[in-house]
Amino acid sequence: MSHITSINHISFTVSDLDSSIVFYKDVLGLKLLDRSYREPEFSSKVTGLKNVKLEIAYFEGFNARIELIEYILPEIKTYADTTTSNVGSAHVCFNIDNFQEFVANLKTNNVEILGEVCTIPAGPNSGKGVLYFNDPDNNTIEVISNLKI
Repeated sequence: MSHITSINHISFTVSDLDSSIVFYKDVLGLKLLDRSYREPEFSSKVTGLKNVKLEIAYFEGFNARIELIEYILPEIKTYADTTTSNVGSAHVCFNIDNFQEFVANLKTNNVEILGEVCTIPAGPNSGKGVLYFNDPDNNTIEVISNLKI
């Protein structure tokens, strides 16, 4: 069974929700559960940013839930500066059953892989394969094989 390592819920800030949905749904194989808006009144409580509307896509897969959050300034239809908000990018790690197939799918979809597949030398995942890549907004994704390679 695939599972996520140490994190079961993560939020990523994205610049273009539509392209990110394609990546997380079609390339990574996560299921899109919902897509909704949060009005500025709610958003300011969560982010500390004024007059910002949040559009959020909720995904599920690998026993994890992921939120992709796009910040929109409604008046001028541009993206907000999220550097001071308390919702931001992070690192997420998936454990994958069909590791080689998953890596091949990334390559088929021209995902830029950071380095080569490596074998973890020590620790609880010793002997398993690991690979790093970024999503379209440079959020780092780590993929670990469930089995030793």
